[in-house]
Amino acid sequence: MHTLLPDGWKPPIGYANGIVAPAGARIAFIAGQVGWNAQQVFESEALLPQFEQALRNVLAVLAVAGGRPEHICRMTAYCCDKPSYLAVRRELGAVWRRLMATPQGVHYPAMSMIFVSDLLDHPGKVELEATAAIPGV
Repeated sequence: MHTLLPDGWKPPIGYANGIVAPAGARIAFIAGQVGWNAQQVFESEALLPQFEQALRNVLAVLAVAGGRPEHICRMTAYCCDKPSYLAVRRELGAVWRRLMATPQGVHYPAMSMIFVSDLLDHPGKVELEATAAIPGV
């Protein structure tokens, strides 16, 4: 994959402006994953553990397709608790760096964060969806 950064632009922190997937890659679309476990039970109502579990869920679905964190091209995060997000932003970054670590370093896809009034699955606070390009499959 190749990260897109127009000439003269300051590099973004914690995401990429765009990514080009390699030719011939298999595309995996991962539905919105919330912070519940494999039995669809929320183990916490707090944003930080829900974010970690949601990201683990995205990576688990991706692994079924033979993908790894560095294959994620795009991720959209929906969060219904902006004050909690801002309060734990540094800790969320630490979770991201731990789970998205690759042999080449930490991977940051093209990302959007959207604040919404609520999520379908209560007491969900965050939902992550992703698109990945799995090369050589």
